[in-house]
Amino acid sequence: MPHRCPWYLGYFLLNPLRRLVQRPARLLAPFVKPGFRVLEPGPGMGYFTLELARLAGPTGKVHVVDIEPRMLAALARRAKSAGYEKRIDMRLGRENSLGVGDLPGEIDFVLAFAVVHELGDIASFFREAAMAMKPGARLLLAEPTGHVSEAAFADECAAAEAAGLVIVERPDIWQSRAAVFAKI
Repeated sequence: MPHRCPWYLGYFLLNPLRRLVQRPARLLAPFVKPGFRVLEPGPGMGYFTLELARLAGPTGKVHVVDIEPRMLAALARRAKSAGYEKRIDMRLGRENSLGVGDLPGEIDFVLAFAVVHELGDIASFFREAAMAMKPGARLLLAEPTGHVSEAAFADECAAAEAAGLVIVERPDIWQSRAAVFAKI
């Protein structure tokens, strides 16, 4: 079983000092436009989610999936406080499924930030994400260098490619191994 971030570390991940090195607006703006449908697995308490909702605008939707109900509850409070609760669809995930079978070909962008290494079935994750993505949609995969080796990241990229995604960019993200994939 892979290591999972405990729910209470979600508060640490919201630390305002993190914005000095990982600015959600700068990182996500190239990928999310008004009206976009976004999928964010493992959002935790929503470090990136609120910015995704802001960028997608009132006609967009951010579908978040987490297996930890306490993370989703904290995210729901933050979304309500920001006025974005109607823009965010919160889903309690299952152990080996995102549970997004109702979104085939609807997603414009997937943010998989520091989450894939925590999954039990990486190949299944990429298959589900690819199924939900529209042709031309992008998936940003970023994994922390402290948790994911270069070899493990290469295995994740191979799983994404096996699911029909193609690497189109290798962005430089602080303390992360990263790749942007497109669904062709």
